[in-house]
Amino acid sequence: MKIFFRIGAFVLITAVVFATLGPARYRPHAPLGQDGEHALAFILLGLAVGLSFPQRRLRVAAVAILLIGLLEIMQLWAPGRHARLEDFLVDAAAACLGLVGAAAIGWLTARLRGSVSR
Repeated sequence: MKIFFRIGAFVLITAVVFATLGPARYRPHAPLGQDGEHALAFILLGLAVGLSFPQRRLRVAAVAILLIGLLEIMQLWAPGRHARLEDFLVDAAAACLGLVGAAAIGWLTARLRGSVSR
């Protein structure tokens, strides 16, 4: 099952990098506003990565925050893009929220498995 989460995480990472650094006209737009779009993308990304690597969630969170910062800085060199502290904060918080969601799903799954096997 983890392989599906890892494939999904890879696809989401690729989509987020393209949407962040690619031409703005190709970026999908949702009726959530810019912060809502960022939050949704990074919550899903945090969930997928957290479910892909359940034994390394703290390390994954640290790496995610660093890479989100790097992605934001890389926008300084992307034509028509801009790096904003607000975007970094929303993205990092949303990714961590997704990782917390993955941990909660893992905990609930383990709990249900434990009660079923009794």
